[in-house]
Amino acid sequence: MIKQLSKILLAAALVLPLAATATDLKVGDTAPNFKLQATDGHFYQLSDYKGKQTLVLAWYPMANTHGCTLECKSLVQKGHLIREYNAVYMMASVDELEDNQAFAKEQKADFPMLSDPTKETAKAYDVLNFVRVASRVTFYIGEDGKILKIDEDINAETAAEDIAANLEALNIDKAEAELENNGETAQVE
Repeated sequence: MIKQLSKILLAAALVLPLAATATDLKVGDTAPNFKLQATDGHFYQLSDYKGKQTLVLAWYPMANTHGCTLECKSLVQKGHLIREYNAVYMMASVDELEDNQAFAKEQKADFPMLSDPTKETAKAYDVLNFVRVASRVTFYIGEDGKILKIDEDINAETAAEDIAANLEALNIDKAEAELENNGETAQVE
């Protein structure tokens, strides 16, 4: 009985409108720093990108669920649209690292997928919902560490296109920049 109730609550969390779990963070707030391990084995932290790149942090509920799989596939298949900008993108969940690694391998993810099994970072970003998984919320964090946009209306199937459109709307610089001294184009890292 308890297992069935847990499954029902989890299913409800994955399909309920996100407005009921809106974050208390606001545009202009300093984004909480984090240090999380990714599927590639490396640790990533927000402070690594300060002064360098915009960070797109896409929280998702749970590896291997329908919506999360669609979102990941979108980012894999159309991630080149995001890479046109001076931005880095990553997905994050409260899944155990091993679960995310298997998910990333299956989906051929070519970007970091962060694991927050302690749920501390999810709490700091105020995305932990009533069944203790992350709500689907994407944060756009500027080079100065301030939140530029919080997107709680995610279409998993068009996630990459939507992120690229938001980066454009936020006037994030393109990844290629003219070198002033000789007019050549260089890739910004």
